[in-house]
Amino acid sequence: MLTSRQIDHFEQKGYLIFEGLIPSEKVEYYVSVFDQLVQHGKSLTEHQDHYALEIDKDRNLIPGILHKVQGVCVEEPRILQLAKEPEILDRIQCLLGPDIDIFGTKFFPKLPQVGHSVYWHQDNFYFGTTSDQIISCGIYLQDTDRENGCLRIIPSSHLRGAIFSHHRDPTTHGSWAEIDDREAIDVEMSAGTVAIFSANLMHGAYDNNSERSRYSTAWHYIPGELQLEQFPRGGYEDRHIVLGD
Repeated sequence: MLTSRQIDHFEQKGYLIFEGLIPSEKVEYYVSVFDQLVQHGKSLTEHQDHYALEIDKDRNLIPGILHKVQGVCVEEPRILQLAKEPEILDRIQCLLGPDIDIFGTKFFPKLPQVGHSVYWHQDNFYFGTTSDQIISCGIYLQDTDRENGCLRIIPSSHLRGAIFSHHRDPTTHGSWAEIDDREAIDVEMSAGTVAIFSANLMHGAYDNNSERSRYSTAWHYIPGELQLEQFPRGGYEDRHIVLGD
């Protein structure tokens, strides 16, 4: 459950951080599952199905270095149980109601020295909407700090009621925005921490310049009745019921 103060913080600041929400034994289990995906990535010389490789500054693929697994709950169904963790859903349903789905499931290994991030962006940019019914969630399976690529957010940026202009960077993955980030904060977290935030919140992360990996998942919780097809870029096979009907 969420307290009234936590709900107010989410509405006004756009995010909540829950340290150590996932128990250590479950963290260890999911890390072992993700290790298998990283191991498969080592065999790849090009993108394959759900697997995307890292790219260098000349936009060449780096063989064997996994950037992300898109649709990770389709590729590895065991990960869906992580999205169904009661400690997470008990909090999400305070914001979205009793029937909850997820979509857009991803795994980011952010491997040592080469793990790149998408810089400042809003998740709703990718869906073509400003809906406040989409809550993004990051689950961090390893300790994360500035050196290995921690989350960065701009509190209250979701209240601006608009999607900022985003553009492609040909030397990295994704699209990002150029904004004034003087109010940004770094969110360093220990393994097992869960971050939830409005899909309108401006956020990003540092690249991994350390000798440590930074395993994390990312997906989006929505009310079960929400039809993604109404959005210009909506419609996902990677949609799953996690609570209710």
